Amino acid sequence: MKAEFEAMPRGAANHVALSPLSFLKRAAQVYATRPATTYGSQAHTWAGVATRCRAVAAGLVARGVGQGDVVSVLSPNIPELFELHYAVPLAGGVLNTINTRLEAETVAYILTHSDSRLVICDSALAPLLRAAFAINGRELPVIDIVDAQAGAAPGFGQSTYADLLAHAPMEWRGPVDEWQALALNYTSGTSGRPKGVVYHHRGAYLMAMGTVAGWALPSNPTYLSVVPMFHCNGWNHPWAMAIVGGHMVFTRDTTPKKLFQAIAAHGVTHLGAAPIILQMMCESADAPSQPLSPALKVLTAGAPPPPAILEKARALGLDVMQVYGLTETYGHISQCLWQEGWEDLSQSEQAERQAMQGVAFPMVEDIRVVDRATGAEVPMDGATQGEIAIRGNTVMSGYYKDPTATMAAFEGGWFWSGDAAVVHPDGYIQIRDRLKDVIISGGENISSVEVEAVLYRHPAIIAAAVVARPHARWGEAPCAFVELRAGHAVAADEVIAFCRQHLAGFKAPKSVVFQDLPKTATGKIQKFLLRDAARAMGLQE
Repeated sequence: MKAEFEAMPRGAANHVALSPLSFLKRAAQVYATRPATTYGSQAHTWAGVATRCRAVAAGLVARGVGQGDVVSVLSPNIPELFELHYAVPLAGGVLNTINTRLEAETVAYILTHSDSRLVICDSALAPLLRAAFAINGRELPVIDIVDAQAGAAPGFGQSTYADLLAHAPMEWRGPVDEWQALALNYTSGTSGRPKGVVYHHRGAYLMAMGTVAGWALPSNPTYLSVVPMFHCNGWNHPWAMAIVGGHMVFTRDTTPKKLFQAIAAHGVTHLGAAPIILQMMCESADAPSQPLSPALKVLTAGAPPPPAILEKARALGLDVMQVYGLTETYGHISQCLWQEGWEDLSQSEQAERQAMQGVAFPMVEDIRVVDRATGAEVPMDGATQGEIAIRGNTVMSGYYKDPTATMAAFEGGWFWSGDAAVVHPDGYIQIRDRLKDVIISGGENISSVEVEAVLYRHPAIIAAAVVARPHARWGEAPCAFVELRAGHAVAADEVIAFCRQHLAGFKAPKSVVFQDLPKTATGKIQKFLLRDAARAMGLQE
């Protein structure tokens, strides 16, 4: 006779919808007097932040925001944007943080596609929003954030963030269903119109919890807000910091000078940043003459970091862990955990290991590297490529208003990343390329990422991208687009010879183009433009 476990009741006492809103409610009590946010001379405790969020939520409700209504925000990383990560979902709304570096046409598209109800806009960005409204031929209600540190630029909204704060704080309430939409984030759109990626409360809750465990966050860390909160909601770190009572430090601008000043002034212990930010910090004249001590804990993601940059970061006192993820996965879902055996390796060898994407974060159910043709996992040989497939609670609900793309992304019960990778004998995953960026030359697969890593080691090169160019003999061959450091000069044949010193001959570029590299608003190199340029160059003999 089977035990009747299925008959056990599920109700309000033992089943509550998961939501990161609960983290702030707890922080207001547990970390009430601890610092939560610092921005110049402005500082608020966790109790104060919770009260402000509840007041802003009440103000949004008074303006008609209810369950499922999209609230768009155009703002740099400042405390108001952090607070809106709690205030908008508390009001029942869906937070849509828009990339402030986008051109007006794409902002206009997002406002329309997202069905945005209103826009909360930093007044310094008012010209961008006006231009977007003009393209759409209609305006939405606007609430201005007037920031003294930005010169208190005049906005054009019907009210201000201060008006929202004037409301009596509303009572805490969570979502009725943890599958309820929490945020709507748009992809970078490197190959067309950006897609709207829907996050639910459950996923954000588990991502934040997984980050605390996977990054081994201590109680009361001091976190420098560098990852743009328009990018995967700052990798969900605004929600994770409430769990541990973190101190969020804001600089508005992320120039190396301001970052180093904030690190010194506030005793920053943690930050997240794209490899380009780490490179800027390492090469800045404002970098400290001695390594930071204790070492600053850093997560980096966005593109595979060249080992050369990781070497420089270690010398600066940055304890960097490479993580991997996508907008569709709430941010990072794998991490390159440091292995004890790496201590005995040379610095360059350590950097090579650190550049891997590693193993799954604790909140991720499974990550596989699969041969799409056979459906089988690739062998753990560090050489056979497949596509990264992901399964877990921190995968998006789907693409907003795009069921066809959603079905394709979820084919076979997995989320297909579009990233080509190998699995090493120790189980660590390493990205070789975006699938569309793999170069097939004379029947050999060439990883553009591998070639780019070598180019970044050249002292004259500050940025590099490698794409396929049609070749008379090999079908296609690597073509390197490189951006030189100011005051440096190097010939194409010298670059090719340098690569041949570190790569098999067939992997070395057959042609080199010197130019400023086109980038998206998030700093990603737009390889599709470079592929077009390489094709336009014609057949290489």
